Amino acid sequence: MTLALRELRLSHFRSHKAARLETDGRPVAIFGANGAGKTNILEAVSMLSPGRGLRRAQVEEMARAPERLGWKVSAVLDSLSEMHELSTWVEGGPRQVEIDGKPAPQLALGRLARIVWLVPVMDRLWLEGAGERRRFLDRMVMSFHPAHAEATLTYEKAMRERNRLLKDQIRDPAWYGALEGQMAQAGAAIIANRLEVLARLQGAQQGAATAFPAAELALVSADEMPPEQSAETLAQALAGGRNRDMAAGRTLVGPHRADLHATYAAKGVEAKNCSTGEQKALLVSLILANARALAEDFGAPPILLLDEVAAHLDADRRAALFDEICALGAQAWMTGTGAELFESLGKRAMYVKVSEVDGVSQLEVTG
Repeated sequence: MTLALRELRLSHFRSHKAARLETDGRPVAIFGANGAGKTNILEAVSMLSPGRGLRRAQVEEMARAPERLGWKVSAVLDSLSEMHELSTWVEGGPRQVEIDGKPAPQLALGRLARIVWLVPVMDRLWLEGAGERRRFLDRMVMSFHPAHAEATLTYEKAMRERNRLLKDQIRDPAWYGALEGQMAQAGAAIIANRLEVLARLQGAQQGAATAFPAAELALVSADEMPPEQSAETLAQALAGGRNRDMAAGRTLVGPHRADLHATYAAKGVEAKNCSTGEQKALLVSLILANARALAEDFGAPPILLLDEVAAHLDADRRAALFDEICALGAQAWMTGTGAELFESLGKRAMYVKVSEVDGVSQLEVTG
């Protein structure tokens, strides 16, 4: 079984005024000068999954300048031997989605296509704040459980309302009860999903012979609550912490206080203390583990978006990464400044050159 885009069409998306690309399911190596529009292709593919895409940009930012007429991304998706037409666009309003010609919620995209990405901004993941690591983890969780996005949105919306009450010094318990009930139910689901996926990732790393280092993973919390929390215990903690939270002006307990810790298993060194190359190798290891575990669950490996993946990887590790992608049978969309970065892929990939002519990105299939 495979999961692959067979055709991708862009209209007024970022630097691409109009573009069409057909593929045969092999990995896609995209190369060209900086600023030519390579990452924009990966971002367009990422919009075929729920959420804000790999740049987390506002939808209006994706419209091609100077027209700002809106944008559209369409694709033919081979999902487990069934073909689907996917379209998502923005034109003077909120983002729209169609699947096989019928309007659909964003969440429905996640049921047909699982898309996982690694972008350069993640290279500093282990040095950034906990919020970035939570987003990284939640993105992986959503690849297994698309409904995780709804639980996260429900929790965050209720927490914002609770924080508003706290800042306004509202003390009526009835106002808090309903919000805390929503937070507890959604929060318990978030925690359970995160722990399940961490266990899956850990197992997928340990069960694979790979050139990339395994990471020992743990979910820790700044609120000193145990890693696993039920809706009941979370509701009790929220109710019991109202006075403290009111003094702080924000909610101090819950899954929004969690952090993802990783340790280079073979060396016993925390990821934040590893070299730049080791940190990148750990990230690649997690993405590959995500893909292996998803292949077991979904029936096919996810589509991988690997932006400037060669950065901080030596030639041997690049070759090892390409070998693992091909062994998985994953359609990986990869970018780099030159075709030579993908030399070890040989004929196992198709090659697309991106160039910029008068401010418009142009695509050329070169192999």
